[in-house]
Amino acid sequence: MAALASIPNPFAFVRGRFQKWWQSKLPFTDSVTLTQRNVYILPTRPGWMLGVTLLTLLVASINYQLSLGYMLTFLLAGSALVGMHVCHGTLRGLAMNLVAPQAHYAGAAAIFDVKLTNAGRKVRHGIGVSVLDPHDVDPKKGTERHWAWTDVPAQGSSVVQVAFTPPRRGLHRLPTLTAETRFPLGTFRVWTVWRPASQILVYPAPEAHPPPLPPGEPRSGGAAAALRAQSSGEFDGVRGYRRGDPMKLVVWKKAAKDDGQGNGLVVRDTQQAQRHELWLDFSSAGSAGVEQKLSRLCAWVLMADKLSLDYGLRLPSLEIKPASGEAHKRLCLEALAVC
Repeated sequence: MAALASIPNPFAFVRGRFQKWWQSKLPFTDSVTLTQRNVYILPTRPGWMLGVTLLTLLVASINYQLSLGYMLTFLLAGSALVGMHVCHGTLRGLAMNLVAPQAHYAGAAAIFDVKLTNAGRKVRHGIGVSVLDPHDVDPKKGTERHWAWTDVPAQGSSVVQVAFTPPRRGLHRLPTLTAETRFPLGTFRVWTVWRPASQILVYPAPEAHPPPLPPGEPRSGGAAAALRAQSSGEFDGVRGYRRGDPMKLVVWKKAAKDDGQGNGLVVRDTQQAQRHELWLDFSSAGSAGVEQKLSRLCAWVLMADKLSLDYGLRLPSLEIKPASGEAHKRLCLEALAVC
């Protein structure tokens, strides 16, 4: 039984190959307007059952010459045709625009917004947006599809949030999306397929419990480097507040933890800063694998930024000089993502 279960389904294989070939023909774009060229329609299972029921009613009405049977058959058939037209018109003419997502950390769900704009005079009901094939995004989590449903007001817009989990760090293209509706009767499924052009940068997942920051390295240049550090106000070390310390050295980002008596305040250690500088080195991030080292470096970057320290980053193919601030943190995280 286990051997039989491991044999791949030939229909699923052919379907997957055809789907990938068909999707490769679609252009990459962050904005799309749905027309008859890119909106598709097929009956649902209830729709096929309704068709079988109509056929049975028609045959019975012909055999038994039932006038009421004819009336019921054509009434249901007319309702189904009107439902098909309304269902197709719910998506046709809708404009979809992607709001590019911000960078995320590996292992966390990346959420991005899709704006649906309705230029028509009628409300569009029951529109769902989802990742087309979750199995391609995260094979470990199966193929369950999660939908974001909304109604788009007349001559208005609506925003839905779509989430997916990137499989690993690095620069990834957003997954192929699909939008569909079965309004109003549920007998027809109308859908479209959309390939966004935007990409998302995924940082390494920071280590949950990293060790303390590595000790500072002696500054190159001796007294000249110390003089530059003192004159520029750039300090890499911090310590607890001591009575008499000048207030200009207080790290005010950490002052919220102060208890009113100076406990909790952190100041920049000028003596250490004049002699040492903090380097986050790939070679000193432990003896584990590459991904574990990058995860520790990511945690150290976040830790150093939280303490408002000047820090540099050394990778096997890149070196970023010590600095601080949001731009420097983003530069280091981007380097770790594409390393």
